[in-house]
Amino acid sequence: MTTLALAAPRFTGLAQLRQDAPLFTSLGIAMALSLLATLAAMQIDDRLFLGESFWVKPVKFQIALTIYLLTLAFYARWLPPAIRQARLFRAYCGIVAAAIIAEVLWIAGAAALGTASHFNDSSPVWAALYSFMGGAAVILTSAAPVFGIAIWRNRASGLPGPLHLAVALGLVLTFVLTVPVAFHMSAATGHFVGTPADWDTGLPLMGWSRSVGDLRVAHFLATHALHGIPLAGLIAVLTLPEAAARRAVLLASAGYAALVVATFVQALAGQPFL
Repeated sequence: MTTLALAAPRFTGLAQLRQDAPLFTSLGIAMALSLLATLAAMQIDDRLFLGESFWVKPVKFQIALTIYLLTLAFYARWLPPAIRQARLFRAYCGIVAAAIIAEVLWIAGAAALGTASHFNDSSPVWAALYSFMGGAAVILTSAAPVFGIAIWRNRASGLPGPLHLAVALGLVLTFVLTVPVAFHMSAATGHFVGTPADWDTGLPLMGWSRSVGDLRVAHFLATHALHGIPLAGLIAVLTLPEAAARRAVLLASAGYAALVVATFVQALAGQPFL
């Protein structure tokens, strides 16, 4: 039995990202550079919100959106050329980019004003902004299934079949898993299910609660399906024959979705992830 060879053209770096997805690449780089200003603000501004700097949330979102944009730019190489060049697709990407910029400005603006961006119903204006930015979040997340479906339909991608499937499923499941979790979070009063204990400073790095349910766990896993499932597909392609690799991709996709659902149910039950 032999494993599949990777037939797709080699990735040649930033220049290729700019060629395949110029808007998302430029915005991703700008988002990464904007981190410098936010980190500087964190050092200058010593105000705290719920025990941490007001600027922690903008930093987290800038990092997450940088990764998201550059991931989409990387996957754009497997979109059909006709779609990449289509005026309608470029207009859609512009709308997604505008939604991403709006999200960051909203979160950073709230930090600068010393108030919460999420779950903020302190005034009609902030409540309306929260609802509006929820719609923007759906728009920016919609780029994942748009890319996934287009890549799935591109039979000339050059990817081995199982990896082709994994990339498409990872992108589509990112949207399918993220939106329900995010919708439930947005309708709640916060991401905790229960009141954290006084000693609960959160898990290192992620900050997830160690004493009560935390909806951010399922949300994090859902938004990274576009990384986890293709990675599983790559490993399968490199180690298994084609038929077995395809089965492994389907199993990994189902398992990943089950993990997201399990952590979501766990959080709803008020139980900590760890």
